[in-house]
Amino acid sequence: MIFHEIHSVYYRTVGKLLRALLVGVSSEADLRRIIQENAFEESILTILPALKEGKWPLMRPDRTTPLRHPPTQPLTLLEKRWLKAILLDPRIQLFDLSVHGLEAVMPLFTTADYCIYDQYTDGDPYTDAGYQERFRRILSAVRAKQPLKLEVECRRGGTECLTVCPARLEYSEKDDKFRLRCGGARRKVINLARIVSCVPADPEGSFAAPLPLVKRSVSLKIRNERNTPERVLLHFAHLEKQAVREDDGRYLVHLRYDAEDETEMLIRILSFGPMVEVVAPERFRNLIIARLKAQKSCGPI
Repeated sequence: MIFHEIHSVYYRTVGKLLRALLVGVSSEADLRRIIQENAFEESILTILPALKEGKWPLMRPDRTTPLRHPPTQPLTLLEKRWLKAILLDPRIQLFDLSVHGLEAVMPLFTTADYCIYDQYTDGDPYTDAGYQERFRRILSAVRAKQPLKLEVECRRGGTECLTVCPARLEYSEKDDKFRLRCGGARRKVINLARIVSCVPADPEGSFAAPLPLVKRSVSLKIRNERNTPERVLLHFAHLEKQAVREDDGRYLVHLRYDAEDETEMLIRILSFGPMVEVVAPERFRNLIIARLKAQKSCGPI
């Protein structure tokens, strides 16, 4: 565990409660609101009684605190080293973050300490100043729901101009690329590296709203051999999932994924070979069977 327990939800929530008490915010409704906004749903049954009953001697009966100064949570050296390592990732610079205060700290790890396999090597140019500027402008437009005019490179040369309503940014770990999902244009998914320029568009224009993501699910039966369960869970760590160990020692894993990524899911599941069996839905099983038959006959997929 990298982070110390003093940075857990309970410590952070109690810290916010104490800072509220120091500035005179002390009604029970306000205290309950702070707990509900910052902790778990059931935390209100633990935190507030512990403070009111004196189990945690941090709040007096009149809802004042014996503390004179707001509580702070300084980082440990291990946490600083971990943060320094994360800040060295070139993708972090897209968010214009600073390493101020960590200059003299040795990173916990560097890119020389690990190897990423099964990933394409032509990822986005994260260190390019123009790419960074366009990324930040697009991210700001996504947050503000502001339409954009884009100049995008075409696959066969030249560029085309699009006016889009940006919906969200996505990152593909396998491709090592960012993509923009949007509405209002013929192209619904655009690779950020292909965007040459972007400027705000007329907010009064008429744009088709981006279509909502369609979610699908697949159930896998995994053999407990060759460390396959751990490898599968790590491989699909970014997806919503449920895993259950069955009586025969195998694992049943349910995954939820975006419908648009179905072809990629097929390829990734097939990469585990006979260690993984698709058990549901039948439609996905048929896709697996059809792909295997096409591969066996060397025919088109």
